[in-house]
Parts: sequence; C-alpha cells; structure tokens
Amino acid sequence: MVSVTHDMHQDSLLALLGGFGAARILVLGDAMLDRFVYGSVERISPEAPIPVMKIQRTADMLGGAANVVRNVAALGAHGTLIGAMGADVWADSLAEQLAKLPAIRSRMIRDAARPTTVKTRYVAERQQVLRADHESCAPLLPDIERLVIDACAAALTDADIVVLSDYAKGLLSDAVIAAAIGAARAAGKIVLVDPKAKSFAKYRGATVLTPNRHELQTASGQACETDEEIESAARKILADRVCDVLVVTRGRDGMSVVRADAAAVHLRATAREVFDVSGAGDTVVAVLACGLGARGDFLDACGLANIAAGIVVGKVGTAVATSGEIAAVVRPVGSRGDLKIYSAENALRLARDWRAQGLKIAFTNGCFDLIHPGHVSLLDQARRAADRLIVGLNSDDSVRRLKGPARPIQAEVARATMLASLKVVDAVVIFAEDTPLALIEAVAPDVLVKGADYNVDTVVGAEFVRARGGRVVLADLVHGESTTNTLQRVTTAHDK
Repeated sequence: MVSVTHDMHQDSLLALLGGFGAARILVLGDAMLDRFVYGSVERISPEAPIPVMKIQRTADMLGGAANVVRNVAALGAHGTLIGAMGADVWADSLAEQLAKLPAIRSRMIRDAARPTTVKTRYVAERQQVLRADHESCAPLLPDIERLVIDACAAALTDADIVVLSDYAKGLLSDAVIAAAIGAARAAGKIVLVDPKAKSFAKYRGATVLTPNRHELQTASGQACETDEEIESAARKILADRVCDVLVVTRGRDGMSVVRADAAAVHLRATAREVFDVSGAGDTVVAVLACGLGARGDFLDACGLANIAAGIVVGKVGTAVATSGEIAAVVRPVGSRGDLKIYSAENALRLARDWRAQGLKIAFTNGCFDLIHPGHVSLLDQARRAADRLIVGLNSDDSVRRLKGPARPIQAEVARATMLASLKVVDAVVIFAEDTPLALIEAVAPDVLVKGADYNVDTVVGAEFVRARGGRVVLADLVHGESTTNTLQRVTTAHDK
C-alpha cells in the first residue's frame, strides 16, 4: 500500500494545513446529538444475562452533519450548517452547542413533526456496551423540505465547497439532493457526499463520494476486502457516472482513492491504537472539504484526511482532529531539524525525557497571532528561566471564542510554525480549550511564565505549579507592544 509519509511531500501537506483558515464549507445534512454515558461494569444482572452498568458521567456532543461542522471549526475553517431538528429539549441542546462555535453559522430549521435525532452510547472501560437511538427516518414535510432547499441555495454564494452529510434520517431526500447538487454544480462548486443510501445513483452529479468499505460493497454488489476488490467496486460506480472520484475509508486498512483518469492510490492507516471509531467518517469529510476548499492538491487533501482519521479513532467519543494535531503527525524534517510542533501526548513524553536528564522545564502560553517584540521578549525571558521551553498555543477556534470572530489573523499552523522557528522555543503544543490548565497539569512545568500585566493569583495554573514546588515568573513587558496595538497601527496606515 502507498504510504502517505513516503509518497507525499510533507512540506506541501503542512502548507495546505496552513491554508485551511481560508476555506468556507457549506454542510447540508442530518444533524444530531451524540450522547455518551460513561460508567463501569462490575457484575451481571440477576434478572437477565446482561451487564449492570454503574453510571459515572454523561457527555453530549454534536453528531452527524453537526459533527462535520464541529470538525471544520476545529480545523480553523469557517462553515455553515443547514439541517432540521425537532422542537424538543434535544433541539435546544443542539442549538446551544452550535452557538459555542463562532466559526459556524447555523441555519437549523425546527420541525415540530419530528424528534431531534439522538444517539446514546453506553461506554464502560473505554468500550461501548450498548447504543440506543431516538429518531425518525420519515421524509421531511413538503414545506420543511422547501425551506431546506431555499436555505441551501441562499448559502451557496459564501461557500467554496458543499458537503452532503447523509445519515439516512430523512433530510436528504431525492428532491433535496438533486436540488443541492444541481445548484452547487451550476455555481461551479465542488460537491462532496458522505453517502448512506444503498444505491449511489441518488448522488449522481456529485464530485466526490466518501463511502466506507461496507457502503461501497452494498452499492456495488461486489466484495470489498482487498485493494483490487476496492478498486474494482469503485470503478463500477465511476462507470455509472455517479461521481468523479471515490475516497473509500477502510478502517484499520486506511483509505483508497479511485479516480476514472488515474491509477488507484491506497493510503495506509496511521492510528497506533483504535479506541472509538465514532465520528471518524465526519472527520475525513471535514478535512477533505477543507483541503479542497483551500484549493489544495487532491491527494494531499486525502493524505491529511487519512492522518486525521488515525488521530480521532485513538480518542474516546465523537472526537475531532485539529490542524495542530495533524501537523504534529506530519512533522517535516528539514535543514533546521524537526518543526517542534507536538501533540499534547508527545509533549508529555518529551517533558519526561527532559526531566530524566535533570533539565528544568518552563511553560508559557498565548494566542501569538502576530509575533511582535513583546512576544520575543516574553519567550526569551521564559527560556532563560529554565533549560527548556514549551509554548502552549490557542487553537483557531479557541482564539475566536476569546477574541471574537475576526481573529486570529493567522491560522494555527502558521502561528505554530513561526513560534517553532524561534531558537528559544523547544516545543509548541496547540490546545483547543479556552485555558491551558489541562496542558499545564499534563506537562507539570517547573517554571510558569506570563507577562507582568498579570499577577500571580490570576495566572492560570499557578496554584498547581507552586503546589508541586515550582515557581511563577512574571516577565517584563515591552511598552506599547501588543497584537491589538499592531493591528491598530496597520489599520491606521491603511486608512491614510
């Protein structure tokens, strides 16, 4: 099988990742809630041969088409979600969670005649023991269907690419699909479909289909185990002129890309361990959409999607892969050595190695949107406070929540690359939360550094670091230097 790391240029993958922020993705499909109920199983019920689960906590996440846009936001791109939901408490929860994504515009239509789709998964010891679905797969009422079609047509202008996320819950009827594909192709937009129909004929006119192995087998009527069988089945679909390209996801076997005018390419899986495949297909679709929306090479976009799939199946729950996590896997090596962008997991290993060598570790964090002299001074003071320096960098989605929808100016991969190029920085870790507390607790630095515009009591993680015998350093500021001031100077100069 072709290896993404051997057959694709790592620098081009990183460059494409850096362009995700410019992509505008329109997602039309079945939005739902994924509820995870976590607990432990210690005995079998005396009433029936079934496990008794002691519930410890629950977590609700965006699922289906809503998880696609959640992934789009995590990748630093912008998205619009169009779908339908019920008039129930689940719809309220779905709307509330979508509102937390500043990069996403939601055009969800309430339909009192149907429930909001909810998938509840019961998980014990990182394994699913049961799934319960609350849903209706009935077609939309004609007036709701018309609203969906009109909303899609209105949103096309601001989209680079259209994604149809079909979970067979009734929204993507033949009429809706035909209208969406027809309008998108007339507007010159790429149409990417994640299919669930037994026959792919309903998606005729799409640019790309992303079936999994089982879906392709059902649609083609052919076995789909080996590379050769996958290619044969895919070429049958292409011969029927359903679409231009098939990207077939194959779980542990990776991904196959089959185009009518080129040899098939088989990308090996990158996951080291599979914990949960929930939402992995959504991640693949989102990364492909961002890559194509950013005008990237098709195989480069597929390579990034394959890497992202390997990341999310190693997590528990309906997870996402961020641009930073993908970049940490790509990790190009050049004349200046490793890029120094690490996942949180790898940064923890790095910190342990340094500590075993008797080295002290400093940590600082920020958005670092536009590197200016104040940043350079902060990083230099932080590095002088210890033997090694780890920098926590807010993800694009995190920056938007903190600074507003107009920020960041530069995408997270670009910001991470700039930081990693500085000699005083030994590692960069992108975090998706609003604060770096979880990252600080994982790395357990000896020195925590922030600017002197803070006081020790307001520095996130200060209590944890000091409780372990570490210290907090407030770095001297460079007068007048901040990202806000830099942007104001640029704006003023431009207005003149």
